[in-house]
Amino acid sequence: MVRLVLFDIDGTLVHTGGAGTAAFTRTFAKHFNLHHGTEKMKFAGRTDVSLVREFFRIHDITATAEHFKTFFEHYIFWLDHILTRNGGDMCRGVRELIHDLETLPNPPVLGLLTGNIQLGAEVKLRHFGLWEHFKFGGFADDHEDRNHIAAAALERGRRVLGNDLQPQEVIVIGDTPFDVRCGKFIGAKTLAVATGGSKLEELKPCAADWTVADLTHIRAKQLVG
Repeated sequence: MVRLVLFDIDGTLVHTGGAGTAAFTRTFAKHFNLHHGTEKMKFAGRTDVSLVREFFRIHDITATAEHFKTFFEHYIFWLDHILTRNGGDMCRGVRELIHDLETLPNPPVLGLLTGNIQLGAEVKLRHFGLWEHFKFGGFADDHEDRNHIAAAALERGRRVLGNDLQPQEVIVIGDTPFDVRCGKFIGAKTLAVATGGSKLEELKPCAADWTVADLTHIRAKQLVG
């Protein structure tokens, strides 16, 4: 029985129209006076903290707690501002799968497992009316490494559902090999969906429990049965 389903955000639940990358770029330009560098970086599947650290390294900026604090305080403002203007859209099948999961006779708890900081995750999902579906999550605030974010999400799951929650009662859903890898790291089942950072043929070698083109190709009963 599946008791917990953990969703990645970018490329799995939503497409923000590049708002996250644009907010990174705007923050570095406006508040650090640095106008290049993000074009060299790969954002898919990464954590916010690791991306900021990489940018600091590119520009020989000391990665102090104060610099991280300054970045994320302004990043949230720009993320909200740019999202409001850019719009973006929900990935195919998301609303239907969430509805199907929530209306099962014994519905699993829905949570998040994302490289976003928690406030960034909230800004993005509130924009699409999705935030209230998720009870808790693992975020980049917890750790820089996605595998350890997964471990934090599992630990929170046990606080909510009980210490008897087993890894095989958890499903991790994501759009990159990083998501599949972190799901396997905690012993969870994994669903890879090709709506974001990786194509279907790139995801198949990851050997997730399910690999689909988009979430219209999977039903809630297939996941939890």
